[in-house]
Amino acid sequence: MSIKVPFLDLRSQHAEIEADLTRVLQGVIRSGQFIGGPKLLALEEAISGYTGARHSVGVSSGTDALMASLMALNIGHGDLVITTVYSFFATAGVVARLGATPVFLDINPETYNVDPERLSEWLERDVARRQRVKAIIPVHLFGQCAEMQPILDLANTHGIAVVEDAAQALGARYPLSGRLAHAGTLGTLGCLSFHPTKNLGAMGDGGMVLTNDDGLADKLRQLRDHGSRPKYHHAIIGGNFRLDAIQAAVLLVKLSHVDAWQARRQEHAAYYDEHLQVDGLITPRTAFGRNCHVYNPYVVSVPEHRDELRQWLSIHGVETQIYYPVPFHAQPCFADLKYASGDFPHAEHAAGHALALPVYPELTSAMQDHVIERIHAFYRQA
Repeated sequence: MSIKVPFLDLRSQHAEIEADLTRVLQGVIRSGQFIGGPKLLALEEAISGYTGARHSVGVSSGTDALMASLMALNIGHGDLVITTVYSFFATAGVVARLGATPVFLDINPETYNVDPERLSEWLERDVARRQRVKAIIPVHLFGQCAEMQPILDLANTHGIAVVEDAAQALGARYPLSGRLAHAGTLGTLGCLSFHPTKNLGAMGDGGMVLTNDDGLADKLRQLRDHGSRPKYHHAIIGGNFRLDAIQAAVLLVKLSHVDAWQARRQEHAAYYDEHLQVDGLITPRTAFGRNCHVYNPYVVSVPEHRDELRQWLSIHGVETQIYYPVPFHAQPCFADLKYASGDFPHAEHAAGHALALPVYPELTSAMQDHVIERIHAFYRQA
């Protein structure tokens, strides 16, 4: 019998906790309170306890977490926001939606995260535009923190806010000032996503903004409800960024399991690392130790024949994903920024060579061995 290995299997995850999910969902239904309320407050408190953030503000998605964060910083027309050129589209899209201009930087080819050296070079080189930079958005891509200390140092030197895109990195940690600090708590604001594909995923969409700034937290709570305070009175313009009670209830159940699920992902990653030592494949680098990386996807680099390997795996029942096939500077909607092919060689290489393998917690040993065996078979026949 052939083995099928899905890229993600939420049905298996939910089967383990179905009784608890059913109980809390029935509780929300009986309560009749579906927006905000005690479940949201409990989740915000729990996420603060988990990450160490002073404030956690629930919002409607990871994208809206980024949007609300930039709005809280009053970013808009004429402003510049520096970020990576290689990430999910929301990172750059929210900047443009507010009328600001994204400035793209290339990545470290080993970690896929923005390269702090490129940031330093840009700030030193483009003095004329530096005064317009209102925020830096480092992305903790694939579940591993960006190299934050030099980014924070540069931001502090130039008086620039740091908005962490930690959509894929809840639970990831970074060594800072003698401690391991959680992703999302390192900068001015940190943004989480609870999209179902994330390590802590809702049964729908959801997000969270983390901050230690009392004023920003208060403004975020106002912004997420159309900027109203009190009801029907609007001193500022916000949006409908509210996290509903059903998602909050689901996330509260799942949060109690997330560390165990992260540990399974790390175990699967270690097993891949050990058994995928083959010519023609580069396993991911762990910059700060495996215990700091949460492997939202497990991404290998395939120097040659990436697409052929992906097709081969598909034929043999293994689902994979390509993150991300088109860097921001090559997206047609950003053509007016006048970037050109070759401007970001490391990101362009990653777009053509990165391949994500299944790594979800419920992946069985037989499934993972099948993935590994099929990869070895591809290189044997090649």
